[in-house]
Amino acid sequence: MQAAVGPAGEADGMKRHHPDRPVRQPSSAFAGFQFPPDVILLAVRWYLRYGLSYRDLEELLAERGVEVDHVTLYRWVQRFTPLIVDAARPCRHAAGGRWFVDETYVKVAGSWRYVYRAVDQFGQVIDVLVSTKRDVKAATRFLSAGIRSHGEPAEVTTDRSPALARAIVELLSATHHDTTQYANNRVEPDHGRLKARLRPMRGLKRDRTRRSSSKVTRLCRTSDEATTNSASKHSQA
Repeated sequence: MQAAVGPAGEADGMKRHHPDRPVRQPSSAFAGFQFPPDVILLAVRWYLRYGLSYRDLEELLAERGVEVDHVTLYRWVQRFTPLIVDAARPCRHAAGGRWFVDETYVKVAGSWRYVYRAVDQFGQVIDVLVSTKRDVKAATRFLSAGIRSHGEPAEVTTDRSPALARAIVELLSATHHDTTQYANNRVEPDHGRLKARLRPMRGLKRDRTRRSSSKVTRLCRTSDEATTNSASKHSQA
């Protein structure tokens, strides 16, 4: 029995051939934004790199003929910071074998909190921890997280903090511990970048230690990534 032939000349029941559908190209991250990508990225990098508030940034852009509201700038920072971090990441070194560890403090919801920070010999952030106390338990927790992420360093430089000294003895007994005067100058001035970033924000508003730690860590890392990206561009110029 012969199969019935349809109007298109094909046998009924047979799979018809459809032309290939065009592949949808991924849309740009900047699609739908009024301003050019160069303007958006410049504004976000300025915010991350320097101690500017959103209103400061709005004023600086207005002086250059770019009229944009500070609320829009906030949305740009939230949206495009991860893109800048991803673009700058290939410029980073692997974590170095010399760590410079120190504590500073920030205000969270009106109360002071201790911030443990470590950078390597290249100035890159190793880890950050916000703690309500400055004791052996906090120092041990901080160093343990850095070791899990980057392995054991060959040398750790700190001030003469008893809490850090005990934590290093417990966790890094084979690591050289340097406490000589001025040896920790690499990390101590580096706290200024964090405080400069927090100053126009008037500190952190919520006293939830885990979230506060996450936010401070993100601020340190994004500032570090933006700085690394900027330094790389200048060195290639």
